[in-house]
Amino acid sequence: MPADPLEKTLVVGAREMGIALGAAQAQALLRLTSELREWNRRFNLTAITDPADMVRKHLLDSLSPQPYLQGARIADVGTGAGFPGLPLALINPERRFALIEATAKKARFVRHAAELIGLANVEVIPARAENWRGPAPFDCVLARALGKLGEFVRVAGHLCAPGGRMLAMKGRRPAAEIRELPVAWRAVAVHEVRIPGLAAERCIVELERA
Repeated sequence: MPADPLEKTLVVGAREMGIALGAAQAQALLRLTSELREWNRRFNLTAITDPADMVRKHLLDSLSPQPYLQGARIADVGTGAGFPGLPLALINPERRFALIEATAKKARFVRHAAELIGLANVEVIPARAENWRGPAPFDCVLARALGKLGEFVRVAGHLCAPGGRMLAMKGRRPAAEIRELPVAWRAVAVHEVRIPGLAAERCIVELERA
């Protein structure tokens, strides 16, 4: 069992979510949040600054889509300071991740952080998702806190391959947003998720082309 309280919170929390983190992975993730706190003093990248909150609200929350990822190519739209894309890339070295972020200072941090913790499977795209066209569509497109589901598919639906999935990380089950989806899209599942240490409701809405 890790001696460091933050590492213990991370490793035990991930285990409760069905994810086995090795010591090197846990330490790399904590290094990521430590670097984020350092950059945040100059660039205001995140409102979450308490180390324990970062573990729960950034790291563990970012790991919650893991059971629902599909395919080899993943896009994280509006990744911000790299969440959920960087933690997911760390535990999925066999997959390729495109982390899309239009805000220059955030994209700069994500690129630095990926290099810092040795993620060779991450590409940072400093662009608005709705204006960017990659060389090929993605098997899975995910986003955290990108607004309503209709906005998500409007901004990023073109990035999703035929037969692919879009995963929206949400709080409470967004019943009204699901009803208001464009006719070209439908929700195939709403997965309730529990983030250890957080009382707030969380779910992941899985979308596909209708």
